[in-house]
Amino acid sequence: MSTTILRRPLAEFAELPVSPLLQRIYATRGVRSVEDLDRRLSALPAPATLKGLGAALQLLEDALRQRWRIAIVADLDADGATSCALAVRALRALGAAEVRYVVPNRFVHGYGLTPEIVAVAARERPELLITVDNGISSHEGVRAAQALGMRVLITDHHLPGPTLPAADALVNPNQPGDDFPCKQLAGVGVIFYVLSALRTRLRDTGWFADRGLAEPVMAEFLDLVAVGTVADVVPLAHANRVLVEQGLRRIRQGRCVPGITALFAVAGRVLARATAGDAAFAIGPRLNAAGRLADMSLSIDCLLSDDPARALELAGELDRLNRERRVIETDMRAQALDHLERWPLTDRELPFGLCLFDPGWHQGVVGIVAGRIRERTHRPVIAFAPDNIEGLLRGSARSVPGLHIRDALATVDARHPGLIGRFGGHAAAAGLSLPAAHLTDFRTAFDAAVRDRLRPEDLNGCLWSDGELDPAELSLETAEQLREGGPWGQGFPAPLFDGVFEVLSHRIMKEQHLKLWLRPLGGERRLEAVAFHRAGDFAPGVTRVRVAYQLDANEWRGECRLQLRVEHLEAV
Repeated sequence: MSTTILRRPLAEFAELPVSPLLQRIYATRGVRSVEDLDRRLSALPAPATLKGLGAALQLLEDALRQRWRIAIVADLDADGATSCALAVRALRALGAAEVRYVVPNRFVHGYGLTPEIVAVAARERPELLITVDNGISSHEGVRAAQALGMRVLITDHHLPGPTLPAADALVNPNQPGDDFPCKQLAGVGVIFYVLSALRTRLRDTGWFADRGLAEPVMAEFLDLVAVGTVADVVPLAHANRVLVEQGLRRIRQGRCVPGITALFAVAGRVLARATAGDAAFAIGPRLNAAGRLADMSLSIDCLLSDDPARALELAGELDRLNRERRVIETDMRAQALDHLERWPLTDRELPFGLCLFDPGWHQGVVGIVAGRIRERTHRPVIAFAPDNIEGLLRGSARSVPGLHIRDALATVDARHPGLIGRFGGHAAAAGLSLPAAHLTDFRTAFDAAVRDRLRPEDLNGCLWSDGELDPAELSLETAEQLREGGPWGQGFPAPLFDGVFEVLSHRIMKEQHLKLWLRPLGGERRLEAVAFHRAGDFAPGVTRVRVAYQLDANEWRGECRLQLRVEHLEAV
């Protein structure tokens, strides 16, 4: 599976108060004015255009004034965990009488607001049930909750199906008729907006003054918003960049919940230099590990704990689960690659859409495996594992640029009614279930739906580079400048450069990673480079390589030094 390095075409840009290098980078990412770079909270769009917000605020105000018992129903990932922790913390700070949470166990209750998790929530006799990061497709769950006398507020960001559940109130920027300008909010962003609007409404009606309550500062919850937004890999549109940047600033200052401090500690990351990359690759996976292998309550409790020692204890358990997840993932990825190698097909003959299944796979890890195989094959991939219900499979899908994976699944469902059980998700990722007996037919239908949307040339792997750096720009100062130019992430990618370098020496680390010492052509400086999981891409004796890399200011034992983080390398 070949990868091609392509350079982004130069884009016209306005004069901005940044370096020429950052001006060029920003221009290719759609930044057209100083306002696009404004990361102050005042630059956020107002919540008023969120459809359903009025009904949601009335429901929440009634709950507070009438002292209803409230239950939060969370999702099974980092976005769900941060959304839940934010909702519990903020509602308590706003004066709610009783707020608890329930979170499904994927092996027992399924996903989202199912009748099974409603039955669990009902044990606490809540009068208001609030979903965070889920619920937009939960028709049966909403009916079950209302039948038991609960009112239901859905807050979600996933794409809706043809009809919406009949909740008492529903806030989702992606529902039909919603005029909110940022459709890319994560679940934690949606509940932050809802509760920020509630704080304003309560202030205007004298709630805090009448009761002698300290009015909460909603910015105090932005550490959770930043982690959940980046970990959920939603596009970093302008509003999300503001939310993430403001949250990261609080984290760097140590003004975050003890759980985030503890997670940085167990991950070996420096709190004072926190980046979006830390949230994506260190904190998010540890929060997700609980939902994949054990009980998501571990992650939520970690984020809710105000005791640093208890938070560190829970973070240590999450770190252990994440190491266990890595072992399972490594084995499953090797099995998936073995599946591919046993197919008597060339790259050109492979299906456009790949479906992989092994009866021994773990349903909590199939999404990660699908992503790894997608990176290897440059094709949309669905990895399936046995569901906890006999005869069903649980699948997790990862897509490629140009293919909206949930829309592809919707096409399959429309063309072949009953083939899929349930499905939902985003443009880049989705989940589904189907009877095991349907897998062969589904493979064919999925491949056909993908072929309708992609051309053969779309399946060629490519890396988009921001061009070549002058040897003088290969400096720690440039790396720091790029770090501060973020936050970078999905839809606003971190700068990637390419160039040809002389190989001075190399060594293999832990049998799979590659460390190189390079010198740019025409330069004199000796540069350290690291390529994770790339040991097999380098042949001893090669003297020149073309690499695509990120500049990194790598901190180790108190010393900060320049490092090239290699995404791709090939012999010249």
